[in-house]
Amino acid sequence: MSTLSETLADLSAALRERPDDILLEVAAGGELLVARLRVFLSALLLGLPLLNHLAGGTPGETLAGLAGVVLVLLLSQLWLHLAGSERRRAWLPSVSSAFDVSVVSFVLVLLALNDPVAALNSTVVWSCYLLAVFATALRHDLRVTLLAGSLALGQSALIWLGVVAMADGPLVSATYGEVSTGTQLQRIVLLAAVTIVTTLTVFRTQRLTRISGTDGLTGLPNRTYLNTRLPHLVARARARGETLSLAIVDLDNFRHINTELGHLAGDRALRHAVRVLRQQLAREEPMIRAGGEEFVLLLRLPTGAAWERLEALRQKLEAEPFVPEPGAEPRKLTLSAGVANCPQDANDLSGLMKRADLRLRLAKRAGRNRVVARDEA
Repeated sequence: MSTLSETLADLSAALRERPDDILLEVAAGGELLVARLRVFLSALLLGLPLLNHLAGGTPGETLAGLAGVVLVLLLSQLWLHLAGSERRRAWLPSVSSAFDVSVVSFVLVLLALNDPVAALNSTVVWSCYLLAVFATALRHDLRVTLLAGSLALGQSALIWLGVVAMADGPLVSATYGEVSTGTQLQRIVLLAAVTIVTTLTVFRTQRLTRISGTDGLTGLPNRTYLNTRLPHLVARARARGETLSLAIVDLDNFRHINTELGHLAGDRALRHAVRVLRQQLAREEPMIRAGGEEFVLLLRLPTGAAWERLEALRQKLEAEPFVPEPGAEPRKLTLSAGVANCPQDANDLSGLMKRADLRLRLAKRAGRNRVVARDEA
């Protein structure tokens, strides 16, 4: 069980880490969900100014609420358009979260111009700060949650101090009562608590996402990544008219190592092969463990260049044999691979996998330890 100090240390380390591709994909989906939810809620909130007017609210309060809701509704359409586009914008979650918080402050400022007490004691509008912070949990980004929480705390405190500084006398209203320092401090504490809880929720979600999407033995992305991230990459390449190649790589006769040396040595051999191959690949060239000793590589290269890259990987692995233990005889590892290209061979992940698997079988039948990128082996 982790202690509080260990959790805080892990949290600090997570803030410094660059989000991996799985988290980025989850975050993009969360941003789109928040954008759709924002449009729905802003449309729903159009009824609040009307209800306020029917309940006897002042015209100033009604107009302030209406202005805020209309602004949110218009800009929500913009955020939805940006979140739904193929192009991923790294700044969008932070900017849209800051927008959510700042709109709440904008409405409170409008209320303050009409009735300063309303700006500080309006529970409905102020509670939207909490919604803005809670919503960042859907984005799965610790930085965004902390940004939204910090902005909510800072802007809420500034509005409070500003209203108090400009007041000519006691802040009392027949509708909203008296402004209490204790109540305002309680709101600040509540905002801080919500930010902390949401941050820890996002942190734990990130850890669970990484665990579910990462192979425990090799540290590579697993089939979760293959099934969730790769279809989007292929679809994006097709939409942009880009070319990419998918390769299925299989270690030759790997079961003999498990049979002759045992599964522990087999695990070490598998990690050795992964280390050798990953050292030759760039960050934007994902290598996924599909199962057993089979891997999938995605290369933003045409067929010929992809074949050359795989051939270089094959030669590199063959040139660096696996040593089971100090003093033991090295064991040469080899691989076979089948390569398929988008859009030349297929336009979706399923089609690419089928064609690459077919060519992998051709490589195996032709004697193994080779790369096949054409149907005629």
